[in-house]
Amino acid sequence: MIARYTLPEMGALWSEQNKFQKWLEVEIAVCEVHAGMGTIPRAALEQIRESAAFTVERINEIEKTTDHDVIAFTTALAENIGEAARFVHYGLTSSDVVDTANALLLRDACELLLAKIDALLVVLKRRAFEFKETPQIGRTHGIHAEPTSFGLTFALWYDEMRRNRERLERAREGVAVGKISGAVGAFAHLDPIIEEKVCEHLGLKPAPVSTQVIQRDNYAEYLCTLAVVAASIEKFALQVRHWQRTEVREAEEKFKQGQKGSSAMPHKRNPILSERLCGMARLLRGYAVVGLESVALWHERDISHSSAERVVLPDASIALDYMLAKAASLLETLVVYPARMLENLNATRGLVFSGQLLLALTQAGIAREQAYEWVQRNAMKTWDEGGDFRTRVLADADINRHLTREAVEHVFALDTYLRNVDAVFARVFDRVQSSKFKVQS
Repeated sequence: MIARYTLPEMGALWSEQNKFQKWLEVEIAVCEVHAGMGTIPRAALEQIRESAAFTVERINEIEKTTDHDVIAFTTALAENIGEAARFVHYGLTSSDVVDTANALLLRDACELLLAKIDALLVVLKRRAFEFKETPQIGRTHGIHAEPTSFGLTFALWYDEMRRNRERLERAREGVAVGKISGAVGAFAHLDPIIEEKVCEHLGLKPAPVSTQVIQRDNYAEYLCTLAVVAASIEKFALQVRHWQRTEVREAEEKFKQGQKGSSAMPHKRNPILSERLCGMARLLRGYAVVGLESVALWHERDISHSSAERVVLPDASIALDYMLAKAASLLETLVVYPARMLENLNATRGLVFSGQLLLALTQAGIAREQAYEWVQRNAMKTWDEGGDFRTRVLADADINRHLTREAVEHVFALDTYLRNVDAVFARVFDRVQSSKFKVQS
């Protein structure tokens, strides 16, 4: 991933230095198990522990000759270890090291991503309660529908990110799997107990069965999960872009001192961060496709997945890490205009209360089809000719025969539409409090 979208901690996790360090951790863990079982001398283990070292530069130099990165790695280790190096990589194939180390990297990446989801959840919960009683026009098909609570949007997003957290926890379990089973996964040169002990030492689960590689449905699940989380962020960002449209202007990204919106038009304040997040979500969907394409490999293994995974595993992790951090910042600093929301709610001159009027008429004994016709004819005149919907309703003889003026006025009461917001909030947030995951206000 380019430096522009790489945050330090996740970038360091996916560095070449850390990748080879994880390879070394796997190699040493295997040696420790072998020494414990008497397969290699304990003195050799101590020499390996003390002397195993590498530099990325030396590995890359050796690889120019070997054209094989794992052999280059073990050769670089051997240059520092000495005689005991003959016990390094004992009984292993390259994927035993690479895939088990990948499990460590992916598990650690999940931990960083989960922490960022937690931070975003805190923001969403705070803003949900902040705007719980702020009325806003709800829109369906992009058209004004009925009043709603602005805070419900954040409650909705909170609930979605909670599900995303659970998805990522499941994906973490799926990728935290190691294999030390040899060239085709048949344990020809290793006892299965070695795999179990190595994985236990590394905090991983052993793959119940494998070929030369960990099966790539695990990686596909990880990448697809990241794509789902990114799609949620895109959903949030797209909504912010809508709110920031000039004709809407109900909320907008914070525009900091000195920021410029356009090289040509000094008045512009554009939703650039939201647009960036929407664009990056496309990357994550592409990475998910690559993960799915890598599930099917020839026989016990080919390496068509290898080149792709060198790109998509770090890039997907780094990209979502960035997106989560920026989404939390975007929503934390989002500038909200409740007065403008009220203006927009009233822009259709009362039309948004037509549903409540329909219900009032049916409760007064009018057949729904007849009531719908009476309400719609007044609504369509308001759309086409202008004027005020409530005024037309009060002047409609058919409606006045069945509803008192007081009843009609009650129809146009905004509080009616927000009366059950507390109940919805209780379902969203009380439900979370009773689960294993809790987030502070």
